[in-house]
Amino acid sequence: MSASLTPEDLLVYYQHGVFPMAEHRDDPDLFIVDPDIRGILPLNEFHIPRKLRKIVRSEPFELRANTAFTRVIEACATPTRDRPSTWINSTILNLYSELHRRGHAHCVECWLDGKLVGGLYGVSIGGAFFGESMFSRVSEASKVALVHLVDRLRLGGYRLLDAQFTNPHLEQFGIREIPRDSFHPILKQALAIRADFDAYNALPSSERTGASAMQRITQTS
Repeated sequence: MSASLTPEDLLVYYQHGVFPMAEHRDDPDLFIVDPDIRGILPLNEFHIPRKLRKIVRSEPFELRANTAFTRVIEACATPTRDRPSTWINSTILNLYSELHRRGHAHCVECWLDGKLVGGLYGVSIGGAFFGESMFSRVSEASKVALVHLVDRLRLGGYRLLDAQFTNPHLEQFGIREIPRDSFHPILKQALAIRADFDAYNALPSSERTGASAMQRITQTS
């Protein structure tokens, strides 16, 4: 596929259960991915390992949402020792930044001493959130961001957190693998829901804490 994909095209693809990727970050072209097996994180059965629960409650980071979207994508695209190559190219960065400006893409960020040290981003349509990528520059930062994302999605009335693929990093959170034919009905139901990523912002400050997030998630998980 050429790099001429538009934000409108992108939204249509997600609604049909497919998404774009690049071969590597220096290749401007994209290709469409339609996995046979899909990884989803059940919002009402999200598992948080005991060690991570303690970290979330201790609030080592300042949590923000949608204050540095492009910087989060750039950090996800940056090669590291553990991830020497990435699939996020300039075409993806520009497309998803435009989706963010239109209210269809969001990020959760972890800050420490005024520096962005972890986070994740994804696409939001109806009651479905499609997780794209995450990064950590400090131990556990991306995991803490994921916990807070789940809290936001649950509060906002989302029904689906699509992780696209499963991997060892996500297995600890209870990720499920389902075949494509089973994913599409779940996606259709989620798209029909009117969810609100920013519903979390209406909480009083006393309830926008790591301890409160843990209580809300573990009450029904």
